[in-house]
Amino acid sequence: MRRALADYRRAARRGRAAEWLCCWHLRLRGWRILARDWRCPSGEIDIVARRGGTVAVIEVKARRELAVAQTALAPRQRRRIARAAEAYLSGRPDLGALAIRFDVMLVERLRLPHHLPGAWRGDE
Repeated sequence: MRRALADYRRAARRGRAAEWLCCWHLRLRGWRILARDWRCPSGEIDIVARRGGTVAVIEVKARRELAVAQTALAPRQRRRIARAAEAYLSGRPDLGALAIRFDVMLVERLRLPHHLPGAWRGDE
């Protein structure tokens, strides 16, 4: 039991560090971070960012290998993120006219994040 809790805490720390790194990576590329770790009953969003006329809902995946990170986003999780994005945007009418995009940022140990814009559509 203790080992499982320690593993969970270690993974949570690694995830928070990966999200922090992705936020800085996005900021350096001209994105404005609107929300981080946004939660609602239907799901959670790691990062919501805006640049120009685009709002990106970004899922961060940190794994030891990039190939493993690419396969870590299941269809069920994509649907939960899309529902959470609907909830977030319903509370932000100022963003209603902008294009919404679902991105993934993959973080591999000791590497810069790999940004995959438009990784999936919200209606999948």
